[in-house]
Amino acid sequence: MNIDPRSVDARIGLASVLAANLSDARSCSVQQDEARTEQLLLEALERDANRSTAHQAMGHLRRSQNRLTESRIELETAIALDRNNARAFFQLGITLMYLGRPEAAIPQLENAMRLNARDPNVAQYYWGLGACHLLLGRIDEAIDLLRKACAANPWHHYPPLHLAGALGLKGDLDEARAALALSIRLQPEINSLAQWRSSRCYLNNPQYQALLEKTFNIGLRRIGFPDE
Repeated sequence: MNIDPRSVDARIGLASVLAANLSDARSCSVQQDEARTEQLLLEALERDANRSTAHQAMGHLRRSQNRLTESRIELETAIALDRNNARAFFQLGITLMYLGRPEAAIPQLENAMRLNARDPNVAQYYWGLGACHLLLGRIDEAIDLLRKACAANPWHHYPPLHLAGALGLKGDLDEARAALALSIRLQPEINSLAQWRSSRCYLNNPQYQALLEKTFNIGLRRIGFPDE
């Protein structure tokens, strides 16, 4: 694809799409897409180092590479440059969650929702908040938020998967099994905890995994979701 050599916005726009594909494991050529995304963002930042959206996309890319501390720094820079960048707040919250810091993540996700409550991707905000509350053992809050995430977008597999974990942890096993069945219908290859961890490199961060073992994993094991 040819890009206008003068267009910073075009570079950031394409890089943002590629970064999202990498983060969501939708890329069919990971190494090439990582290199292309990096090139586009470095070119954009060379032309305008103060572009919030470029740092936001770089933070998203760094998370997909499991460079979580660098991701946090890029996203904090994006927010410092534009306090109204809702997506940067959202991405920072998700990165903090995967760093094993859900309590720090929640205010960032709440800021994202406050800034852009009508975002067509609001399901992601509900999911992020629900997942953080689940990691903190706040099961009722997690269930309420994850139900909202499922209702806002019934085609994403990860909100019902997290809802299944929360419901299983609470002991609502029949509803938990129904949520798990929905998640597997939407994403059949994620049929064990091992398959789920292998789907994203950053899911294996030790601090994050330690929190999962006390909450999410227990709930899923209670309803028969296998480890392997």
